[in-house]
Amino acid sequence: MYLNVAEIESAMTNLNVAYPATTQVIETPHATHEGRTTHLLRVSSRPADAADGILVLGGLHAREWVPPDAIVSLAADLLEAHAGGTGLRYGGTSFTAAEITKLMDTVNLFFFPCANPDGRAHSQTVSGNWRKNRRPAPPGLGAPSCVGVDLNRNFDFLWDHAAKFAPDSGVRTSADPCDPEVYRGPSVGSEPETRNVVWVLDSFPRIRWHVDVHSAVPVILHSWGSDQNQSAKATDTFRNPALDPVRGRRNDGIGEFITARDLDIAVKLGQRMHDAVFAVRSLDYGVEQAFGLYPTSGASDDYAFSRQFVDPGATKVFAFTIECGRSFQPPFSEAENVIREVSAGLVAFGLGVHDITDGTA
Repeated sequence: MYLNVAEIESAMTNLNVAYPATTQVIETPHATHEGRTTHLLRVSSRPADAADGILVLGGLHAREWVPPDAIVSLAADLLEAHAGGTGLRYGGTSFTAAEITKLMDTVNLFFFPCANPDGRAHSQTVSGNWRKNRRPAPPGLGAPSCVGVDLNRNFDFLWDHAAKFAPDSGVRTSADPCDPEVYRGPSVGSEPETRNVVWVLDSFPRIRWHVDVHSAVPVILHSWGSDQNQSAKATDTFRNPALDPVRGRRNDGIGEFITARDLDIAVKLGQRMHDAVFAVRSLDYGVEQAFGLYPTSGASDDYAFSRQFVDPGATKVFAFTIECGRSFQPPFSEAENVIREVSAGLVAFGLGVHDITDGTA
């Protein structure tokens, strides 16, 4: 059975009690619209400021029930294996006890399994297909679809899509509060759930990698989501207002700048995840630029990667989205298979981040 919001929170508390030397429960500062407080579980044998970090985010979209369960399950697996001196196996993918020790000793894993608890509770008890958070509808708009914001359109990256994208770009977001899927919110970063993710990145500057787990395509996505990547013209970026009228068009010779080295790192890290996922049961997730799925604005992964350009003192955060499985709420027997895939991919990712990012692989 899928975990509900209370069970996710209690699971993190229980893991902290069982493994106090290798976990820390972190409370986020912004309560949700329905008054819930969210938490992260930091998993590592190192202090928070003593090793580079990976933020693993889940549950931004309420109807995607598998990612929060996958993140909690992986945290429990790692802690049990590390404490017992054993390895882990997920289908055809296996990791030795030495590899689990290496992972725990070299990175901090910041597990944020359920960033949108109000939405998940609503999806699990009222409306299964609910995607957004539960921001109250604006005055005078009483339809159920007028409640909520798509949190993955609310981050501070090209949020004002009408001003920042070509009219024919097909960017998948909306300024309509009653859009049932992709309403961007009344202002950039308006939502407490969004601000909690930003707070994590601000508060733990050694986070160098960000993985936002969603469903269901399946695919592994890397930067950018706003336009096709290009490495030739450093001035063609999301900060260049001259590109606002044309941004997001395909094959127009204009794109979002990413250095050739950063692109190579992103592709190699994505491929590392892919190979581990594929070995579980031969399901090919594929690795591609996020723009290949559809143009987006205000997404968590682009926001995380963009911070270095807005603030030169900010940490460079390589950001990814995993779209796991093939349905939002599969039977739990199938969800367990998807959980194995996500777990295998994330462990392999964690074992490869330093070698690939720092140029030793």
